[in-house]
Amino acid sequence: MTDEPLVLGIETSCDETGVGIVRGQTLLANAVASSLEEHARFGGVVPEVASRAHLEAFIPSLERAARDAGVRLSDIDAVAVTSGPGLAGALLVGVAAAKALALALDRPLYGVNHLAAHVAVDTLEHGPLPQPCVSLLVSGGHSSILLVEDVTQNVQPLGSTIDDAAGEAFDKVARLLGLPFPGGPFIDREAKAGDPAYVTFPRGLTSPRDLERHRFDFSFSGLKTAVARWVETRQRAGESVPVADVAASFQEAVCDVLTRKAVDACRTHGVDDLLIGGGVAANSRLRAMAEERCAAAGIRLRVPRPGLCTDNGAMVAALGAQLVARGLAPSRLDVPADSALPVTTVAV
Repeated sequence: MTDEPLVLGIETSCDETGVGIVRGQTLLANAVASSLEEHARFGGVVPEVASRAHLEAFIPSLERAARDAGVRLSDIDAVAVTSGPGLAGALLVGVAAAKALALALDRPLYGVNHLAAHVAVDTLEHGPLPQPCVSLLVSGGHSSILLVEDVTQNVQPLGSTIDDAAGEAFDKVARLLGLPFPGGPFIDREAKAGDPAYVTFPRGLTSPRDLERHRFDFSFSGLKTAVARWVETRQRAGESVPVADVAASFQEAVCDVLTRKAVDACRTHGVDDLLIGGGVAANSRLRAMAEERCAAAGIRLRVPRPGLCTDNGAMVAALGAQLVARGLAPSRLDVPADSALPVTTVAV
Protein backbone atom coordinates (compact mmCIF):
# COMPACT_ATOMS: atom_id res chain seq x y z
CA MET A 1 0.00 0.00 0.00
CA THR A 2 1.34 3.45 -0.91
CA ASP A 3 1.90 6.27 1.56
CA GLU A 4 -1.21 7.89 0.11
CA PRO A 5 -3.95 5.23 0.16
CA LEU A 6 -6.54 5.04 -2.60
CA VAL A 7 -9.83 4.76 -0.75
CA LEU A 8 -13.37 4.28 -2.01
CA GLY A 9 -16.14 5.72 0.16
CA ILE A 10 -19.83 4.79 0.18
CA GLU A 11 -22.56 7.00 1.66
CA THR A 12 -26.23 5.94 1.88
CA SER A 13 -27.40 7.34 5.20
CA CYS A 14 -30.39 9.26 3.83
CA ASP A 15 -31.51 10.12 0.29
CA GLU A 16 -28.19 10.57 -1.54
CA THR A 17 -26.31 7.60 -2.95
CA GLY A 18 -22.67 8.70 -2.86
CA VAL A 19 -19.53 6.97 -4.07
CA GLY A 20 -16.28 8.89 -3.74
CA ILE A 21 -12.66 8.03 -4.42
CA VAL A 22 -9.72 9.87 -2.86
CA ARG A 23 -5.98 9.38 -2.82
CA GLY A 24 -4.71 10.68 0.48
CA GLN A 25 -6.25 14.15 0.64
CA THR A 26 -6.81 14.48 -3.11
CA LEU A 27 -10.35 14.09 -4.45
CA LEU A 28 -10.46 11.97 -7.60
CA ALA A 29 -14.19 11.30 -7.98
CA ASN A 30 -17.43 12.19 -6.24
CA ALA A 31 -20.46 10.52 -7.84
CA VAL A 32 -23.77 11.39 -6.19
CA ALA A 33 -27.26 10.24 -7.16
CA SER A 34 -30.12 11.93 -5.31
CA SER A 35 -33.64 10.58 -4.87
CA LEU A 36 -35.02 13.94 -3.72
CA GLU A 37 -37.49 14.18 -6.57
CA GLU A 38 -39.04 10.89 -5.49
CA HIS A 39 -39.58 12.26 -1.97
CA ALA A 40 -40.77 15.74 -2.94
CA ARG A 41 -44.42 14.76 -3.38
CA PHE A 42 -44.45 13.45 0.20
CA GLY A 43 -42.90 16.63 1.59
CA GLY A 44 -40.05 14.72 3.23
CA VAL A 45 -37.78 11.71 2.94
CA VAL A 46 -39.59 8.35 2.98
CA PRO A 47 -37.19 5.68 4.33
CA GLU A 48 -38.51 2.82 2.17
CA VAL A 49 -38.30 4.94 -0.98
CA ALA A 50 -34.76 5.99 -0.09
CA SER A 51 -33.63 2.39 0.43
CA ARG A 52 -35.00 1.27 -2.93
CA ALA A 53 -33.42 4.26 -4.66
CA HIS A 54 -30.02 3.34 -3.18
CA LEU A 55 -30.36 -0.19 -4.56
CA GLU A 56 -31.06 1.16 -8.03
CA ALA A 57 -28.41 3.89 -7.99
CA PHE A 58 -25.45 2.16 -6.35
CA ILE A 59 -23.93 0.23 -9.26
CA PRO A 60 -24.22 3.15 -11.75
CA SER A 61 -22.70 5.48 -9.14
CA LEU A 62 -19.85 3.04 -8.45
CA GLU A 63 -19.10 2.72 -12.15
CA ARG A 64 -19.21 6.48 -12.67
CA ALA A 65 -16.85 7.13 -9.75
CA ALA A 66 -14.28 4.61 -11.03
CA ARG A 67 -14.54 6.07 -14.52
CA ASP A 68 -14.18 9.67 -13.30
CA ALA A 69 -11.18 8.74 -11.14
CA GLY A 70 -9.55 6.76 -13.95
CA VAL A 71 -9.02 3.73 -11.72
CA ARG A 72 -10.09 0.10 -11.63
CA LEU A 73 -11.73 -1.33 -8.55
CA SER A 74 -8.73 -3.62 -8.17
CA ASP A 75 -6.59 -0.48 -7.62
CA ILE A 76 -8.49 0.41 -4.44
CA ASP A 77 -6.53 0.04 -1.19
CA ALA A 78 -9.51 0.16 1.18
CA VAL A 79 -13.29 0.53 1.27
CA ALA A 80 -15.00 2.92 3.70
CA VAL A 81 -18.73 3.13 4.33
CA THR A 82 -21.10 5.11 6.54
CA SER A 83 -22.20 2.75 9.33
CA GLY A 84 -24.35 5.39 11.03
CA PRO A 85 -26.12 7.43 12.10
CA GLY A 86 -28.90 7.61 9.53
CA LEU A 87 -31.96 5.75 8.24
CA ALA A 88 -31.60 2.07 9.14
CA GLY A 89 -32.73 0.64 5.81
CA ALA A 90 -30.70 3.11 3.78
CA LEU A 91 -27.58 2.40 5.84
CA LEU A 92 -28.02 -1.34 5.33
CA VAL A 93 -27.81 -0.95 1.55
CA GLY A 94 -24.47 0.84 1.72
CA VAL A 95 -22.99 -1.40 4.41
CA ALA A 96 -23.97 -4.56 2.51
CA ALA A 97 -22.48 -3.17 -0.71
CA ALA A 98 -19.25 -2.20 1.06
CA LYS A 99 -18.90 -5.67 2.63
CA ALA A 100 -19.37 -7.29 -0.77
CA LEU A 101 -16.74 -5.05 -2.36
CA ALA A 102 -14.24 -5.51 0.46
CA LEU A 103 -14.68 -9.29 0.36
CA ALA A 104 -14.49 -9.53 -3.44
CA LEU A 105 -11.43 -7.26 -3.66
CA ASP A 106 -9.80 -8.68 -0.52
CA ARG A 107 -9.39 -5.15 0.87
CA PRO A 108 -9.85 -3.80 4.41
CA LEU A 109 -13.25 -2.37 5.31
CA TYR A 110 -13.78 0.71 7.48
CA GLY A 111 -17.23 1.45 8.89
CA VAL A 112 -17.23 5.15 9.78
CA ASN A 113 -19.38 7.76 11.48
CA HIS A 114 -21.41 10.03 9.21
CA LEU A 115 -20.84 13.13 11.36
CA ALA A 116 -17.08 12.62 11.62
CA ALA A 117 -17.00 12.21 7.84
CA HIS A 118 -18.64 15.63 7.45
CA VAL A 119 -15.69 17.03 9.41
CA ALA A 120 -13.04 15.06 7.53
CA VAL A 121 -14.24 16.13 4.07
CA ASP A 122 -12.81 19.60 4.60
CA THR A 123 -9.30 18.13 4.24
CA LEU A 124 -10.04 17.61 0.54
CA GLU A 125 -10.38 21.36 0.08
CA HIS A 126 -8.34 23.07 2.78
CA GLY A 127 -5.75 20.48 3.81
CA PRO A 128 -5.08 18.95 7.25
CA LEU A 129 -7.50 19.86 10.01
CA PRO A 130 -6.29 22.10 12.83
CA GLN A 131 -6.04 20.22 16.11
CA PRO A 132 -8.15 21.00 17.96
CA CYS A 133 -11.03 22.63 16.10
CA VAL A 134 -14.71 23.17 16.78
CA SER A 135 -17.15 21.87 14.18
CA LEU A 136 -20.70 23.09 13.64
CA LEU A 137 -22.62 20.43 11.71
CA VAL A 138 -26.05 21.43 10.42
CA SER A 139 -28.29 19.32 8.20
CA GLY A 140 -31.79 17.91 7.91
CA GLY A 141 -31.11 15.37 10.63
CA HIS A 142 -28.40 16.94 12.76
CA SER A 143 -27.51 20.21 14.43
CA SER A 144 -24.39 19.61 16.50
CA ILE A 145 -21.37 21.37 17.92
CA LEU A 146 -18.34 19.10 18.22
CA LEU A 147 -14.92 19.52 19.77
CA VAL A 148 -12.55 17.72 17.40
CA GLU A 149 -9.19 16.89 18.91
CA ASP A 150 -8.45 14.24 16.27
CA VAL A 151 -11.09 13.38 13.66
CA THR A 152 -9.88 9.77 13.49
CA GLN A 153 -10.13 9.05 17.22
CA ASN A 154 -11.30 11.88 19.45
CA VAL A 155 -14.53 13.73 18.64
CA GLN A 156 -16.53 15.04 21.59
CA PRO A 157 -20.09 16.41 21.42
CA LEU A 158 -20.57 19.81 23.06
CA GLY A 159 -24.18 20.28 22.06
CA SER A 160 -26.92 19.07 19.75
CA THR A 161 -30.55 19.68 18.86
CA ILE A 162 -33.17 18.71 21.43
CA ASP A 163 -35.98 18.67 18.86
CA ASP A 164 -36.02 19.75 15.20
CA ALA A 165 -32.68 19.98 13.41
CA ALA A 166 -32.00 23.19 11.48
CA GLY A 167 -32.56 21.58 8.08
CA GLU A 168 -35.79 20.01 9.27
CA ALA A 169 -37.02 23.45 10.39
CA PHE A 170 -36.18 24.87 6.96
CA ASP A 171 -38.27 22.14 5.32
CA LYS A 172 -41.26 22.70 7.60
CA VAL A 173 -41.22 26.48 7.27
CA ALA A 174 -40.86 26.21 3.50
CA ARG A 175 -44.04 24.10 3.45
CA LEU A 176 -45.83 26.79 5.49
CA LEU A 177 -44.79 29.37 2.92
CA GLY A 178 -45.81 27.25 -0.06
CA LEU A 179 -42.23 26.60 -1.15
CA PRO A 180 -41.00 23.26 -2.56
CA PHE A 181 -39.09 20.49 -0.78
CA PRO A 182 -36.28 20.51 0.22
CA GLY A 183 -36.88 23.89 1.81
CA GLY A 184 -33.35 25.13 2.46
CA PRO A 185 -32.37 26.29 -1.05
CA PHE A 186 -35.78 27.87 -1.70
CA ILE A 187 -35.86 29.79 1.58
CA ASP A 188 -32.30 30.98 0.91
CA ARG A 189 -33.36 32.17 -2.54
CA GLU A 190 -36.51 33.94 -1.32
CA ALA A 191 -34.69 35.54 1.62
CA LYS A 192 -32.33 37.42 -0.68
CA ALA A 193 -35.25 39.71 -1.61
CA GLY A 194 -36.64 39.93 1.92
CA ASP A 195 -36.10 41.99 5.07
CA PRO A 196 -34.50 39.91 7.85
CA ALA A 197 -35.81 42.39 10.44
CA TYR A 198 -39.43 42.25 9.19
CA VAL A 199 -40.43 39.85 12.00
CA THR A 200 -38.42 39.23 15.14
CA PHE A 201 -38.79 35.51 15.56
CA PRO A 202 -37.61 33.77 18.79
CA ARG A 203 -34.07 32.49 19.26
CA GLY A 204 -34.40 29.14 20.98
CA LEU A 205 -32.30 28.22 24.04
CA THR A 206 -30.58 31.62 24.25
CA SER A 207 -32.08 33.04 27.46
CA PRO A 208 -29.80 33.18 30.52
CA ARG A 209 -31.78 30.37 32.13
CA ASP A 210 -31.56 28.17 29.03
CA LEU A 211 -27.84 28.81 28.67
CA GLU A 212 -27.22 27.36 32.14
CA ARG A 213 -28.36 23.91 30.97
CA HIS A 214 -28.24 24.10 27.17
CA ARG A 215 -25.40 26.46 26.36
CA PHE A 216 -24.41 24.68 23.15
CA ASP A 217 -27.70 22.91 22.41
CA PHE A 218 -30.27 23.92 19.79
CA SER A 219 -34.05 24.00 19.58
CA PHE A 220 -35.89 25.07 16.43
CA SER A 221 -39.34 23.61 17.15
CA GLY A 222 -40.52 26.78 18.89
CA LEU A 223 -39.24 28.91 16.03
CA LYS A 224 -41.14 26.78 13.53
CA THR A 225 -44.31 27.14 15.62
CA ALA A 226 -43.85 30.91 15.87
CA VAL A 227 -43.61 31.18 12.09
CA ALA A 228 -46.73 29.01 11.69
CA ARG A 229 -48.73 31.17 14.10
CA TRP A 230 -47.59 34.38 12.43
CA VAL A 231 -48.57 33.08 8.99
CA GLU A 232 -51.94 31.77 10.24
CA THR A 233 -52.75 35.12 11.88
CA ARG A 234 -52.13 36.95 8.62
CA GLN A 235 -54.19 34.48 6.65
CA ARG A 236 -57.14 34.60 9.07
CA ALA A 237 -57.14 38.38 8.75
CA GLY A 238 -57.35 38.01 4.97
CA GLU A 239 -53.91 39.55 4.48
CA SER A 240 -51.23 38.25 2.12
CA VAL A 241 -48.11 36.66 3.52
CA PRO A 242 -44.88 38.42 2.47
CA VAL A 243 -43.00 35.23 1.70
CA ALA A 244 -39.60 36.83 1.09
CA ASP A 245 -39.72 38.82 4.34
CA VAL A 246 -40.86 35.86 6.44
CA ALA A 247 -38.22 33.62 4.85
CA ALA A 248 -35.50 36.20 5.56
CA SER A 249 -36.67 36.72 9.15
CA PHE A 250 -36.82 32.97 9.82
CA GLN A 251 -33.41 32.38 8.21
CA GLU A 252 -31.91 35.21 10.27
CA ALA A 253 -33.14 33.62 13.50
CA VAL A 254 -31.67 30.22 12.61
CA CYS A 255 -28.31 31.57 11.48
CA ASP A 256 -28.08 33.91 14.47
CA VAL A 257 -28.41 31.04 16.95
CA LEU A 258 -26.14 28.65 15.02
CA THR A 259 -23.26 31.09 14.64
CA ARG A 260 -23.62 32.65 18.08
CA LYS A 261 -23.33 29.29 19.82
CA ALA A 262 -20.53 28.05 17.57
CA VAL A 263 -18.40 31.12 18.24
CA ASP A 264 -19.16 30.85 21.96
CA ALA A 265 -17.99 27.21 21.89
CA CYS A 266 -14.69 28.27 20.31
CA ARG A 267 -14.13 30.98 22.91
CA THR A 268 -15.13 28.77 25.83
CA HIS A 269 -12.74 25.98 24.82
CA GLY A 270 -9.90 28.22 23.67
CA VAL A 271 -10.10 27.05 20.06
CA ASP A 272 -9.14 29.34 17.18
CA ASP A 273 -10.61 27.34 14.27
CA LEU A 274 -14.26 26.74 13.39
CA LEU A 275 -15.36 24.29 10.71
CA ILE A 276 -18.93 24.30 9.39
CA GLY A 277 -20.32 21.28 7.55
CA GLY A 278 -23.55 19.53 6.60
CA GLY A 279 -26.17 20.43 4.03
CA VAL A 280 -27.28 23.67 5.73
CA ALA A 281 -23.68 24.91 5.49
CA ALA A 282 -24.52 25.70 1.87
CA ASN A 283 -26.86 28.47 3.10
CA SER A 284 -25.51 31.85 1.95
CA ARG A 285 -26.63 33.79 5.04
CA LEU A 286 -25.10 31.23 7.41
CA ARG A 287 -21.79 31.51 5.59
CA ALA A 288 -21.84 35.31 5.59
CA MET A 289 -22.80 35.62 9.26
CA ALA A 290 -20.20 33.04 10.28
CA GLU A 291 -17.52 34.99 8.41
CA GLU A 292 -18.53 38.24 10.12
CA ARG A 293 -18.64 36.80 13.62
CA CYS A 294 -15.49 34.71 13.27
CA ALA A 295 -13.57 37.71 11.95
CA ALA A 296 -14.76 39.82 14.90
CA ALA A 297 -13.74 37.09 17.36
CA GLY A 298 -10.36 36.33 15.74
CA ILE A 299 -11.45 32.82 14.77
CA ARG A 300 -10.35 31.17 11.54
CA LEU A 301 -13.33 29.80 9.57
CA ARG A 302 -13.31 26.78 7.25
CA VAL A 303 -16.34 25.85 5.15
CA PRO A 304 -16.13 23.33 2.29
CA ARG A 305 -17.72 24.22 -1.04
CA PRO A 306 -21.46 23.43 -1.16
CA GLY A 307 -20.99 20.20 -3.14
CA LEU A 308 -18.94 18.76 -0.29
CA CYS A 309 -21.32 19.98 2.43
CA THR A 310 -24.26 17.80 1.40
CA ASP A 311 -24.05 14.02 1.89
CA ASN A 312 -21.53 12.42 -0.48
CA GLY A 313 -19.14 9.49 -0.78
CA ALA A 314 -16.06 11.72 -0.88
CA MET A 315 -16.44 12.62 2.78
CA VAL A 316 -16.56 8.94 3.74
CA ALA A 317 -13.50 8.22 1.60
CA ALA A 318 -11.69 11.20 3.15
CA LEU A 319 -12.20 9.86 6.67
CA GLY A 320 -11.33 6.35 5.55
CA ALA A 321 -8.08 7.57 4.00
CA GLN A 322 -7.08 9.17 7.29
CA LEU A 323 -7.85 5.99 9.22
CA VAL A 324 -5.72 3.98 6.78
CA ALA A 325 -2.86 6.51 6.88
CA ARG A 326 -2.86 6.38 10.69
CA GLY A 327 -2.58 2.59 10.58
CA LEU A 328 -5.78 2.13 12.56
CA ALA A 329 -7.38 -1.31 12.54
CA PRO A 330 -10.14 -1.92 9.97
CA SER A 331 -13.65 -3.06 10.85
CA ARG A 332 -14.75 -6.67 10.91
CA LEU A 333 -16.81 -7.94 8.00
CA ASP A 334 -19.81 -8.20 10.32
CA VAL A 335 -19.74 -4.44 11.01
CA PRO A 336 -23.36 -3.36 11.67
CA ALA A 337 -25.46 -0.53 10.33
CA ASP A 338 -26.23 1.53 13.43
CA SER A 339 -28.88 4.23 12.96
CA ALA A 340 -28.04 5.74 16.36
CA LEU A 341 -24.23 5.53 16.18
CA PRO A 342 -22.78 8.12 18.61
CA VAL A 343 -20.32 10.63 17.22
CA THR A 344 -17.76 9.56 19.79
CA THR A 345 -17.45 6.31 17.80
CA VAL A 346 -15.56 7.54 14.74
CA ALA A 347 -14.90 4.07 13.32
CA VAL A 348 -16.76 0.86 14.12
